[in-house]
Amino acid sequence: CLPLSFFQCDNAKGLKAFYDAIKYGPNHLMVFGGVCATVTSIIAESLKGWNLVQLSFAATTPELADKKKYPYFFRTVPSDNAVNPAILKLLKHYHWKRVGTLTQDVQRFSEVRNDLTGVLYGEDIEISDTESFSNDPCTSVKKLKGNDVRIILGQFDEEMAVKVFCCAYDEEMYGSKYQWIIPGWYENLWWESWINSSQCLSKNLLAAMEGYIGVDFEPLSSKTNKTISGRTPQQYEKEYNAKRGDGQSSKFHGYAYDGIWVIARTLQRAMNYLNSTNKHQKIEDFNYTNHKLGKIFLNAMNETRFFGVTGEVVFRNGERMGTIKFTQFQEQKEVKVGEYNAVDDKLVIINNSIRFQGLEPPKDKTIIQEELRKISLPLYSILSALTILGMIMASAFLFFNIKNRNQKLIKMSSPYMNNLIILGGMLSYASIFLFGLDGSFVSEKTFETLCTVRTWILTVGYTTAFGAMFAKTWRVHAIFKNVKMKKKIIKDQKLLGIVGGMLLIDLCILICWQVVDPLRRTVEKYNMEPDPAGRDISIRPILEHCENTHMTIWLGIVYAYKGLLMLFGCFLAWETRNVSIPALNDSKYIGMSVYNVGIMCIIGAAVSFLTRDQPNVQFCIVALVIIFCSTITLCLVFVPKLITLRTNPDAATQNRRFQFTQNQKKEDSKTSTSVTSVNQASTSRLEGLQSENHRLRMKITELDKDLEEVTMQLQDTPEKTTYIKQNHYQDLNDILSIRNFTDGKDGEKAILKNHLDQNPPAQWGSSDPSRASKDPIEDINSPEHIQRRLSLQLPILHHAYLPSIGGVDASCASPCVSPSASPRHRHVPPSFRVMVSGL
Repeated sequence: CLPLSFFQCDNAKGLKAFYDAIKYGPNHLMVFGGVCATVTSIIAESLKGWNLVQLSFAATTPELADKKKYPYFFRTVPSDNAVNPAILKLLKHYHWKRVGTLTQDVQRFSEVRNDLTGVLYGEDIEISDTESFSNDPCTSVKKLKGNDVRIILGQFDEEMAVKVFCCAYDEEMYGSKYQWIIPGWYENLWWESWINSSQCLSKNLLAAMEGYIGVDFEPLSSKTNKTISGRTPQQYEKEYNAKRGDGQSSKFHGYAYDGIWVIARTLQRAMNYLNSTNKHQKIEDFNYTNHKLGKIFLNAMNETRFFGVTGEVVFRNGERMGTIKFTQFQEQKEVKVGEYNAVDDKLVIINNSIRFQGLEPPKDKTIIQEELRKISLPLYSILSALTILGMIMASAFLFFNIKNRNQKLIKMSSPYMNNLIILGGMLSYASIFLFGLDGSFVSEKTFETLCTVRTWILTVGYTTAFGAMFAKTWRVHAIFKNVKMKKKIIKDQKLLGIVGGMLLIDLCILICWQVVDPLRRTVEKYNMEPDPAGRDISIRPILEHCENTHMTIWLGIVYAYKGLLMLFGCFLAWETRNVSIPALNDSKYIGMSVYNVGIMCIIGAAVSFLTRDQPNVQFCIVALVIIFCSTITLCLVFVPKLITLRTNPDAATQNRRFQFTQNQKKEDSKTSTSVTSVNQASTSRLEGLQSENHRLRMKITELDKDLEEVTMQLQDTPEKTTYIKQNHYQDLNDILSIRNFTDGKDGEKAILKNHLDQNPPAQWGSSDPSRASKDPIEDINSPEHIQRRLSLQLPILHHAYLPSIGGVDASCASPCVSPSASPRHRHVPPSFRVMVSGL
């Protein structure tokens, strides 16, 4: 046997020694040895030409596993690639299906990584990232973390291992969430030799190294069975240490020992084969050109199998099927935690000795557990209880309204419209139950249906409540603001039609919304959060929404319509603010309701939008806004009526400005069919008379101005008498006709009649017999005559028309002010006594 050793890994020396042995030495049957990969590979590649079989006990380079290139090469030590099936078994044991590799740019390590890729391929294990480095591994480590690699398979030497773990510490890629699997053939306390070359503190390095798993071949078998030599592996180790003394130990000594036994068994099998097939040929007849004997040795070694000190010795295509051990770095020392038998393809973990940093093995990736952000059940229960109380209150108002529908107070306030207001409030209350149902209570399909149902209910409820409120306010506005109507009855059927029209607009919008762009269930995902329980998972909150493609447009249409409805209600409330019958005038309460609802809706919509990622807060805001708006609206409509009905029901149906006498009430009750129609007709007539009174007062003011101008002209220029006669006679007649329109007292009419009889209009053109010699026109229209007539007529005229505007009490026998004072320079206090007598 030709031994190959002590070449100091020099290719030239090794190749020269091999050729010298072939040329000058005896015929060698086999080549035993080869430690350095470079020397071994050169010699192994040339063995085919000499029909020599080579057996190595220390060359682990994966390159030598290529049987096409090295057909006559065998080794008792497992290849570096032999750890890959063991790694695969370990990954499957802990259900790690996603890994990453970190490899030093050296051929030895690159070959192992390439083989590992082939082993993992098709085994349902994903290599999510493959990184390599030459000198600085930090960039590659950072990329692994960025790709969420939790299980890292490393291939690098001791010097680079120190740098890798320093980078891992800086990137926090250690601890309970990560698992490093690296070569296990490093020397004992290997990190101490390289710690000074790194920029990492020793404690930081050890913290990052804690828990890593090393994978390497087993130097000696842990079994207690006797080997081919008759010794157990333990006995062999004891004897070896005793003979070694203080010399340095090699981890390949067991494989060298078993290698001797392999050669012996191979020669024995070859001799047995030759004896059984050809009695004339012996192994001593072998020479370098004897191809037949070379093949016999090759087949005999490939079929060799026995139990040696390194375990079961068996070859598969020239590769040793050995035992792979797993060690773990625990508390600054490596502890054997398991082994893998390649022959049986079996992994054994020693008494669960693997200690992970967490409560369980690390996950192969960040486990993202989607968690629905749902509405809290206690919160839903509390708001539901408040909603039920609101519905009970609405039911009580409904009972009150129905029971007292024949009372004057309730009858004048449109009980049917009140019922619709209550119905709208109850629909709004009901929508709260639907807003609180999410994926934790109902299925996805049901939730999508609820998206549409709750929108319809809330929209219809809002329109029903405020539509009815504004419709009955419109009736009051139509009666009291139309001065040309003396009697107008607007029945509830017309108001129901108005509310129906508003609901029809709602239905058109909602139906178009549902057909064109229906609401769908959408899921919004948020950033991952750590698990509150400390588990090695990340929580990704998800939230359900009801949305569609053009959500903003549809909401804008609905908000615009509701806003116009609110503005219309404000307009009606403002227009009817002066109606003096409390049972009819709800303008103050409508204004308060619109104000509160508007403010709360604006605040609620803004806060709801800002808290859309917090379902509990959003639901609480929406529910409280609906409860507040519905409750305040119902209370403003019904609580005043309830209080008035219990305290003074008659006062609410009377006009605040006019207190009717019992006789007038009796007379009105005989001629009208209902209290409501009488009050409406009387109030309508009052409004008409007030408007006409105002118009006549303006007319009288103009005539006063004309009279004053006439007086001034007469005093200054007598030549304008003709003009006065022609232009102002008609104005005086207008004044008299105005007085007749006011329907004054009989005494006043008599005074005016006597004055007209004594001074008939025809006297403006008559002649005096005593002055027949003079021109009749000049005599009658002389300044003296005109001044005398005016001095008599003006006080009478003032006395005639001033009572119609409240300037003179009807009981006065003479003007209350000086006749010479101009009406436009006097204060005329308002009075409605004439109007009352007219009613």
